[in-house]
Amino acid sequence: MIPVDRERLVETASSLIDVHSFTGDEQRLAERMTELYEELGLHVQWQQVEDGRANVLGTWAGSGGGPSLMFNGHMDTSYSGREPWLRDVPGFQPSAFVRDGRLYGLGVSNMKGALACYVEAVRALQDAGVRLRGDVLLAAVCGEIEKAQSGDAQGAEYRGYAAGTRYLVTHGGVADMCLLGEPTEGKVVLGHFGALWLRIRVHGSFIHTAFSEGKRGLNSILRIHEVTGAVLEWAEAWEVNPEHSYRGARPIVNVGAIDGGFGWRVSRTPHHTDLHLDVRVPPTKPMAAARREVLEMVRALAERFPDYGVEGEVYVTAPGAEIDEDHELVAAVDAAHEEVFGAPPERDVTRWFSDASALTRYGIPTVNYGTSTGLMDVELGENLEIDGLVKTAQTYALVAQRICA
Repeated sequence: MIPVDRERLVETASSLIDVHSFTGDEQRLAERMTELYEELGLHVQWQQVEDGRANVLGTWAGSGGGPSLMFNGHMDTSYSGREPWLRDVPGFQPSAFVRDGRLYGLGVSNMKGALACYVEAVRALQDAGVRLRGDVLLAAVCGEIEKAQSGDAQGAEYRGYAAGTRYLVTHGGVADMCLLGEPTEGKVVLGHFGALWLRIRVHGSFIHTAFSEGKRGLNSILRIHEVTGAVLEWAEAWEVNPEHSYRGARPIVNVGAIDGGFGWRVSRTPHHTDLHLDVRVPPTKPMAAARREVLEMVRALAERFPDYGVEGEVYVTAPGAEIDEDHELVAAVDAAHEEVFGAPPERDVTRWFSDASALTRYGIPTVNYGTSTGLMDVELGENLEIDGLVKTAQTYALVAQRICA
């Protein structure tokens, strides 16, 4: 077993939590990752993705003749901590603290804890005097969180969905295979669904309240209510279609947003209203085919409601990912997990997105495997069990030792 320094791991993870890194503001954390990589003696490659945002890639060069392994992790957090419903919850703030054997702080589970485990895994191997033949790459990337520019929501804080990893793989960040430490509850995720986001627009008339009597049928908000019922009929058919199931898991269609009218001027009926859908797509279905099918649904709506001016626009196409059950990386994770935890890991299929989408499409087989999703304590917020972090770091070290020989 590769020994891991528990206190050092917690110190590293805490230093990452303490750097605010909401999507669009990741550069300061990239600078901190650079410091850690330099302490390890890694070759550091800085990738300026855009102003205020960077990836940083650290390479522990092997002696040669072995396969390369990348550990990839995103620096951006799902929340800023400034949201009204989170700003008073300490575990959703960029300030780490330990209580009852758990580490708390914004982003600890998704996924600063994993980034710290990568660093500690390499440190532990170096401390043990291990020399590997293949290269180990530690990639800290920006812009993974599921978000996209839409309407008035423009800017770097909305550019997610593998923005950093797409830049990474086109600027030298490639390896023979990759382990992504997303929070998987210690399960090996062999595949995950992709996402297609669709905006359906319904038009109406712009009428002053005083003159709207008898004209409710022209109100686009009320029209979208009718259209939503038809969309839900289609959504149920999409979810139960056996061609859309993947390893026993069904897709999900979520009505994620409705946008119409002007809160500051409700004396007018809205000229249009938008319905936004998140359609989960199995990794076995090409995104072009999924796009065609959802737009066919929109055309059917236009025919069903001919006076509503129904339009559709696809604005996110983020494919899923999968890895073969018999891939050597899966075998290495299985063996390492069993050695550390005393039992083989379970399998899972998830319906969330990860950077495996971009990596696999660049020819890098990728498996998602990491700590728990983090107990969301109602009073204290996001946290992880420190013992789990230690064991995960040990597992990563063993995986690197097995793969890179």
